[in-house]
Parts: sequence; structure tokens; C-alpha cells
Amino acid sequence: MRQVVLDTETTGLEVEAGHRILEIGCVEIIGRRLTRRHFHQYINPQRDIDDGALGVHGITREFLKDKPVFEDVWEGFLEFVNGAELIMHNAAFDTQFINQEMKYLSPKLGAITDYCGVVDSLELARNKHPGQKNNLDALCKRYDVDNSQRDLHGALLDAEILADVYLLLTGGQVTLSLGDEQTSSSNTSNKIKVREDRPALKIIRATSEELVRHEKKLDQLDGTAESGCVWKRMEAGDVA
Repeated sequence: MRQVVLDTETTGLEVEAGHRILEIGCVEIIGRRLTRRHFHQYINPQRDIDDGALGVHGITREFLKDKPVFEDVWEGFLEFVNGAELIMHNAAFDTQFINQEMKYLSPKLGAITDYCGVVDSLELARNKHPGQKNNLDALCKRYDVDNSQRDLHGALLDAEILADVYLLLTGGQVTLSLGDEQTSSSNTSNKIKVREDRPALKIIRATSEELVRHEKKLDQLDGTAESGCVWKRMEAGDVA
């Protein structure tokens, strides 16, 4: 499955008041793995920015005056997200702004949901942690995701952070693999041969401090991952 974690920054909170998108950030996930492919664009909103919004993201109209307008970035944005499942935190907010920008271009474009599926990570978090704070900062603290660089909001940075949170929120660990299993199984005749007279490999054992940190990390994963820590289950013989 191809997923795109998306975040926007805007000139204000209300589409009805004519507020516009001024930054879009997207990161790609395929098969629950971050691919390091991303889409990031600042956009000239062609209007003033509310003081409240400026206090959140710090992006000024002066900074944006030489940036492209939404019409100029639309094609590249759609090419990146088309056919993917979009993951957004409070998806209704971002989708209404994207839909409004599409409407400005042409009503015939429809809505972003005509091109992509949508998953609201805020709703997922509320279902999993009812009655608790589920904003992005609270989830970072709960899942031990580093957000120390998040002094101000930024679309790409927030998308990257949300991608880490989403993977932990929806199961945490993924299958570990050193390569494509189908490819490796079909190339069994090309196995690397090791010389019989090779020197013995040096064994570096973990220190007692490293073992304690390892167990602490496993306990943390066991408490946050939906299906528990796979490593602990393997040690207990619960995984074949």
C-alpha cells in the first residue's frame, strides 16, 4: 500500500473567510516503510496572514512573495499524491483547504477524495486513547517520538513527525527484511561462498549497560505497539 502523510500551513483557520494554503509537506510510506521521497512547497497565498496563524508557523508574507501560487504547484502535488492513501491529523481541516484551492482552479477538478483515500490519524488516536490529549505533541510524548525541532509548525517537519507517530499508533513494528524475499529465494544458485580458511569473526558482546537499555526499549515497544513487542514474543516462543 502506498500512503502519503500530508500537512498544510495556512493563512488562517477559516476557508469561509478566504484563507489560503501557504505550505504543503508530504512524505511517502510504502509497505509501512518510509521511502524518503517527499513533496514540499511554499506557496504565495496572495493575501494577508492572520496574526494567530503567523504565531503558529512564523511564515511571513514577505518570505512568500516570490513563491509560486497554488496553480503553479498543483500538477506536481497531484502527481505525488494521486492514488495514495492520505494520512492527515485532523483531516477535515487540511482537506477543506485543499478542496477550496482546487475549486479556485476549476470546479471540474472535484475534491481531493476523488483522487486519494483519506485517513484521519486524530480519529485513530482518539479511538485508541479516549479521554486523553491526542494532538501531535501529546502523541510524540506518548510514543517517544523526537519533536525537539518543532519550535514552530512547519508542513514538512510535521508530516515527518506524524509519519513516525502514525506507524507507532497503528502497530509500531514492521516485518524486518534485508531485501526482497521473492528475489532472494529465486537466486539461491548465486549464494556467496565463504573461504574455509577465513579468520574467525570477532564477537563483540553487549555491555551490561547496553543490555539494560535494550530491555527498557523492548518494554517501551511492548507498551505502545498494538500487537506488543515481536521480539519479546519470539523470546517467549509465541512467534514461529
